[in-house]
Amino acid sequence: MMEAGTLSGRYETGEKLGSGGMSNVYKATDRILERTVAVKILAEHLSDDERFVARFKREALAVARLIHPNIVQVYDTGVDEGRHYIVMEYVEGRSGAQILSRQGPVEAEIAAEVGIEACAGLDYAHRRGIIHRDVKPGNLMITGGPVGGGEMTVKLTDFGIARAIEQTRITQVGSVVGTAAYLAPEQVRGEEATPATDVYALGVVLYQFLTGRLPYEGSSLAELAVRQQNETPLPPSTYNGEVPDTFGAAVLRALEGDPNRRYASAEELSRGLQLGLEGEEITVDEDGHTQPTGVLGSDTAATRYMGRETAATELRPASPTRRPEPRLMPTPPPVAAAPRPAPAAPRKRGGFSRFVRFVLALLALVLVAAAVATGVILATDQAAGVRVSKVAGETVDKVVEEVKSLVNNNKKE
Repeated sequence: MMEAGTLSGRYETGEKLGSGGMSNVYKATDRILERTVAVKILAEHLSDDERFVARFKREALAVARLIHPNIVQVYDTGVDEGRHYIVMEYVEGRSGAQILSRQGPVEAEIAAEVGIEACAGLDYAHRRGIIHRDVKPGNLMITGGPVGGGEMTVKLTDFGIARAIEQTRITQVGSVVGTAAYLAPEQVRGEEATPATDVYALGVVLYQFLTGRLPYEGSSLAELAVRQQNETPLPPSTYNGEVPDTFGAAVLRALEGDPNRRYASAEELSRGLQLGLEGEEITVDEDGHTQPTGVLGSDTAATRYMGRETAATELRPASPTRRPEPRLMPTPPPVAAAPRPAPAAPRKRGGFSRFVRFVLALLALVLVAAAVATGVILATDQAAGVRVSKVAGETVDKVVEEVKSLVNNNKKE
């Protein structure tokens, strides 16, 4: 433990504000600028690694350029008797970890404000090419709000240290870069960190602020990875009935294991949290970007929130398909609807009618056949000198008589 003293003849250290595996933080006074600052002194195992020290200095210089109301400002770096330190803005408040341990879960409105302000700081850093990589409750400094009431301010701290450690591959037994529970699945797989990585970690923090527990819990990285792969976090309202379902859904979107289904940026997460708090659901378009309910894009459908229990998807109606009309013929006038058919006639009568038509057709056919046959016979018999008019007449009369008999027999039936 460091005794009260002076670093580099300028920073007079006082009470200890906190400690961790990588550093100890002290309240101090800058004698030159006469202001209160926070001094973070790196652990010995980090200070002894030359590669880490070189990279840490470069990262500290990059972070020092981040000047934003939601980021703890880095003022200076130095070394004194082998102790490497960074000088930062002093924040009169408590860390998110302290709030959770002392007060437990907070109201959805407070969690939303914490998330939105943290997103503002992250988005500012992301746009300048800096990923935090270690977002967790202990790295969120909060003043006002749940700490002392009044206007709340959230400031992110510890930018740069995680990246320096990643690049030097310094490992300790039982520790990893970033607390395991806040690591995105792609980080667990060893992939490069992106803005979506910080979005995931902040989603874990918000879930914890709403429920007092982590979405996934595991005693090792391997167990955590298995749970992330095979389990889905329960909605925050499962543990805290005061959390609006829409706001819980916005937080769960930040916890999507697939980065393509997660918020694409901290700015989108901020927008999703605001919409969720206002009772609106969001959907994700084909590019992974969020869209609020009721807002139709030029080529996309939007989901309209229908209350806590139901949601309906509203699609743009398709244009009706029209058949092509003939080019050479005019369109015929509409055909009048056919009249309803009359009731069917009695079976016997209808059957007889059909039969009579059949017989008449048959008779006509027979007469034609008889005429043809008579012509043939006549031509043949004339050639032989025989008179055939009587024979032809008898043949036709015979056929007619047979038809009459057939008709009479059908009537009797």
